[in-house]
Amino acid sequence: MERKAVVLLSGGLDSTTVLAIAGTQGYAAYALSFDYGQNHKVELEAASRVAKQLGAKQHVIAKVDLRSFGGSALTTDEPVPKNRTDEAIGHGIPSTYVPARNTVFLSLALAWAETLGATDIFIGVNALDYSGYPDCRPEFIEAFETMANLGTKIGIEGSDRIRIHTPLMTMNKKEIVETGMKLGLDYGMTITCYDPSATGEACGACDACHLRLKGFAEAGVSDPTKYRR
Repeated sequence: MERKAVVLLSGGLDSTTVLAIAGTQGYAAYALSFDYGQNHKVELEAASRVAKQLGAKQHVIAKVDLRSFGGSALTTDEPVPKNRTDEAIGHGIPSTYVPARNTVFLSLALAWAETLGATDIFIGVNALDYSGYPDCRPEFIEAFETMANLGTKIGIEGSDRIRIHTPLMTMNKKEIVETGMKLGLDYGMTITCYDPSATGEACGACDACHLRLKGFAEAGVSDPTKYRR
């Protein structure tokens, strides 16, 4: 029987790597992206390219209006932080944090998984090279997994436990890049930037670009995505 998994896909470095990993583990991947009112909507174009290239069984872009609440530089006109140091990035919760985003995304992934009869969900959260988001920590994922098994029909009546897979959780960006290269990924089709141009060129200065560029540099690989400078 086909093993199905819902894979959260933003179109960036991490989620693309996770989609590839799910495939190598034998899952039929159902990719789920979100148009949540983010300023950097070009990531959805990247997600579509990635889903097609990596052979996702289906790719759904769900609309969720988090912009109506605001509270983040990604969903308002507040400027995205630029040119921050590693120390600054690793301290505190930045303005690019979107309130409850991963809680919302995982809940909708769980809903789709139930309709598919799937008990596996993949997400590219990371507890090492990350920007201080509380919903990227192992404790959050463990708590959500517990909730998922308590609050769903498939969790109560199903023969398998619902599992939230986080294959990148203990990797740094260098290790993520190296993993993707071993899997033959073309990272040129991805974009990680929080403040890209209208034509999809990354800014090269936001926290996401900084961590991505650092990962490629430490892996000794040139980043094939397009940058403004």
